[in-house]
Amino acid sequence: MRKAIALFTTLLSACSFAPKYQHPSTPNVAAFKEVGDWMPAAPADSQPRGAWWEAFNDTQLNQLELTIGDANQDLRGAVARYEQARALAGSARSNLFPIIDVNASASRARNSADAPNAAGRSGVGNNYVASGDLNWEIDLFGRLRDTARAANERARAGAADVASLDLLLRAELATDYFSLRGADATTELLENAVKVYDRALELTKNRYEGGIAAATDVDQAETQRQVTRAQLASVRLQRAQLEHAIAVLLGQPPSTFSLASTTTFASEPPAFDVGLPSALLQRRPDVASAERQVAAANDEIGVARAAWFPIFSIGASGGYQATHSQTWFDAPSQFWSVGPAMAVPFLDAGGRISLNRRARAAYEESVANYRQTALLAYQEVEDSIAALHYLSDALAADQAAAASAERSVYHANQRYAAGVADYIEVTSTQTTALQAQRAVLDSRVQRLNASVTLVRALGGGWTPDQLEKALL
Repeated sequence: MRKAIALFTTLLSACSFAPKYQHPSTPNVAAFKEVGDWMPAAPADSQPRGAWWEAFNDTQLNQLELTIGDANQDLRGAVARYEQARALAGSARSNLFPIIDVNASASRARNSADAPNAAGRSGVGNNYVASGDLNWEIDLFGRLRDTARAANERARAGAADVASLDLLLRAELATDYFSLRGADATTELLENAVKVYDRALELTKNRYEGGIAAATDVDQAETQRQVTRAQLASVRLQRAQLEHAIAVLLGQPPSTFSLASTTTFASEPPAFDVGLPSALLQRRPDVASAERQVAAANDEIGVARAAWFPIFSIGASGGYQATHSQTWFDAPSQFWSVGPAMAVPFLDAGGRISLNRRARAAYEESVANYRQTALLAYQEVEDSIAALHYLSDALAADQAAAASAERSVYHANQRYAAGVADYIEVTSTQTTALQAQRAVLDSRVQRLNASVTLVRALGGGWTPDQLEKALL
């Protein structure tokens, strides 16, 4: 008897029509093209990948990043979707086991005299029933097991989706934060420029009243002052909108959230080790999610194939039934039944053929989605590396231009004071210098944001081990 049970159990565990799962292939990339020889030689290998934002050494950013996990509503929704996927996986897994129901009822009824077998007599009587029912589908062809595995893989994909959204939101928070600090620095620059232009306007008016300067010089000074004030208002608007965006990311109403202005922010982005392209696909949670969707689609092919085969089940029922409550649970009131059942698919006008075609097509679609996700991951890393490279060149050029523009302003002021240059030359050089200084700040912010984008493209702090903890 034990050998028969063991053999039956082995047959149940071995039979599955799902194809043997093979990891979808991706292009074999040996190294990132844009790394070249300009990247630092792995200076951040020991940097912990978890709290990646700490590499920027900004206390305010660290505090904000610690807040986003529990407060962001998009992330809470993603976690809820993951919990739904886990519940569906648990429901699918429960179908592998017997279902037992317990029922009890008491009723009083009058039967019809014209009912079958009533012999023209009607009567009133009681019916007391207490029973237990068992139903167990024997998963001989793996339909239920493949369904459970597919649901489990989709739950794992849901966990990866949560990790992917968490990484995206934290990167967006860091990007908004650095943009806001850049706006703070630009605001200070423009406020100082407005003060300088206010004094220049006052001086020009005095020179005009003294007959030294022309009326056009006054108009030029006023125009320069008002244009700069308009730029200042625009930057302040940008700063307010960034602060509002950060508030929403943290799950707070914008009206109750504020960040104190400061011009201090990281001047140089930290170096992150990009690693090997082969490791990228293991770090990216969106790639992991796409791969697990492929595994789920592979199992669903087995579910579709199993639809061609009979469904075997065992049913049992037993309990007590009586017409008087006093004898409800007496031995003569017992009843029971037990026996197997089989449902054989016979004719469905091509329904199962269509089901199998759909399952195969869904698998091919998931494979294509996985490969496309992998290609986009490679592209995003290459784009971010290239951005850091060329933005470094741009920053160096902007700094050189700003220094040259400052010297030009000095010489223009000297020439104007000596009466050998008109005021248009002064305002022109001052405008150019201000634009060059703003370009320096913009390049600094863009490099920091490119570094954040690189972190997100590399998978941030996510590791396969972290995701495994969320498995069912």
